Amino acid sequence: MSTSSATGYLNLDSIQNTVRHYFPGVAVSVIVAVTAQFLADHYATPAMLLALLLGVALGFLGEEGKAVPGIAFSARTLLRLGVAFLGVRISMGLMMGLGPQLIALVIGGMIATIAFGLVVARLFGHKWRFAFLTAGSVAICGASAAMAISAILPRDERSEERLIFTVMGVTVLSTIAMIAYPIIVNQLEMTSVQAGAFLGGTIHDVAQVVGAGFSISEQTGDTATLVKLIRVAMLAPIVLIASILIRSFAELPTDGKRPPLLPGFVVAFLILAALNSFGAIPQVISDFMSQSSRWLLLTAIAAVGMKTNLKQVLSVGGAAIALIIVETLFIAGFILMGIMVLT
Repeated sequence: MSTSSATGYLNLDSIQNTVRHYFPGVAVSVIVAVTAQFLADHYATPAMLLALLLGVALGFLGEEGKAVPGIAFSARTLLRLGVAFLGVRISMGLMMGLGPQLIALVIGGMIATIAFGLVVARLFGHKWRFAFLTAGSVAICGASAAMAISAILPRDERSEERLIFTVMGVTVLSTIAMIAYPIIVNQLEMTSVQAGAFLGGTIHDVAQVVGAGFSISEQTGDTATLVKLIRVAMLAPIVLIASILIRSFAELPTDGKRPPLLPGFVVAFLILAALNSFGAIPQVISDFMSQSSRWLLLTAIAAVGMKTNLKQVLSVGGAAIALIIVETLFIAGFILMGIMVLT
């Protein structure tokens, strides 16, 4: 047997061993994600929240057994791939059609919310890590932002608990907002553009923004989706700036390793956003990657749930719940006042 043939067999064996190592955990995560989506389609409940709760219920699978490596792989690698694929949803040309004043209001609201969260967190007894995680997820794009921000924060023994609490919190609040905010919009007799700007600028998760917007009118839904995409587009710049600040001023984590300046998945997000803005990605591929992103994130959050100890998550206490609610109310009030002044 030639050396090249032997090398080929070794590579094939290595691939097969890797697949066998990760397959059980990835398969379980996918099954939970599919189940969550099925239930969401039939019971009008957010799939992300269902995947999280089902994952938590199966937490024993993430503690020991053959599924552990694959669950860890899903919670980390598939998560990052899903965030990277979000870039295909961004088109700068479409968003610029909203006008500079509205774009400035949305970006200003995001920055103000993060600053507000960092300041008031001390009053609730929480430090900057939890404050930035919750405020960033509220300000940007909910669960996806929480998972991206978590990747750049210095890790400690409570990193997973903080992440799972934040994902759960913003998802529940997004669902409440999806129901409550259209009622507020109707009471205030907002125009379609005003309503879309408010919904897109305040609701945390993309799916709930779409649901709330199109429940009012098609124009409101279109405007809300575009405004929300401005917030999604800001994910990479905020993560980059935060990474620089964290590396410069934060204490080293217990393992002595600094988080990356800009994670590879955020770089991929930027590249895909740029390519899509220039029309370099065919629509078929863009649609496929957008759907893939959704399923990857759903699978990842199911895996995160399976890795999490629910008792530890709930131990964050009422102050943490109050903090994330206050941050949500702040961005809603900021955007509402801005709309009233500008329009």
